[in-house]
Amino acid sequence: MAKKEESSMGGNAQRVGFWLFLLGIVLSILAGFWPLGPGLTSVLIVLGLVVGFLNITSGETTSFLLAVVSLVIVNSFGGNVLGSVQVVGAPLARILNAIVVFVVPATIVVALRAIYSLAHEA
Repeated sequence: MAKKEESSMGGNAQRVGFWLFLLGIVLSILAGFWPLGPGLTSVLIVLGLVVGFLNITSGETTSFLLAVVSLVIVNSFGGNVLGSVQVVGAPLARILNAIVVFVVPATIVVALRAIYSLAHEA
């Protein structure tokens, strides 16, 4: 009986994490249409931390970290290119920047868990 409750709780946590991930992506997209202020930045950071704790399993760690590293590199090198495109460039660059603000806190959580796991196994 306790095992069933644990799996139910884990499923609920992942479901909440999934919806918070979607909320973070939607807020990041909406952030493309106005400057990213301190309030929205704080919300995206907190959502990213929660998603990092609830949503990314140990089996997904490597794929998640690789995807985020790719996203950060694209943001660093491609953000200026997007920004130079007329009409849609600036909003697209702001969306990409907001997504990075959202996923970097989750990346820190996942990376620290991976480091702890590696140190704990040694």
